[in-house]
Amino acid sequence: MLHEQTAAPQPGEDRTMLLVDDDRPFVGRMARALEQRGFEVRTTETVSEGLAALKAQAPAYAVVDLRLGLGNGLDVIEALRRQRPGARAVVLTGYGNIATAVNAVKLGAIDYLAKPADADEVIAALTRDPEAKAEPPENPMSADRIRWEHIQRIYEMCDRNVSETARRLSMHRRTLQRILAKRAPR
Repeated sequence: MLHEQTAAPQPGEDRTMLLVDDDRPFVGRMARALEQRGFEVRTTETVSEGLAALKAQAPAYAVVDLRLGLGNGLDVIEALRRQRPGARAVVLTGYGNIATAVNAVKLGAIDYLAKPADADEVIAALTRDPEAKAEPPENPMSADRIRWEHIQRIYEMCDRNVSETARRLSMHRRTLQRILAKRAPR
């Protein structure tokens, strides 16, 4: 397991971490698990709190939820990259799609994990050698999931405008609305 690799911080190593998520039960569990593995964790629940925490002290690591109430966690990722270019950040989300994953990486995240992620997955992503190639997924996306991802990407490109997205996909608006209302296929 990863516990042996990441359990004890090395002497002098900066193990400060900012955890930004509006799901309190998840934050509590994740913060405890990360602290048990040697990280010094600060938690915030909103984009503005996350940005304020970065101004006070930019951490070496960050775990940021993509959707934070009315805000976007990518704003925190971008601010962290500007304040501490060497910091390593991971984006967590329950609304995973390829377009936002690509955007997260462009803004400075080193990985993008779907919720519910556990502490070992987060630590593995944060401490992975940047030159190492990621392992291929054990369960690749289904054709339905790939279709859903494509629709989500176009929807995001159209600023979440259903009519414009339907026009670009040559799809009836009501059909698109039904697809968007459903959860992502596995």
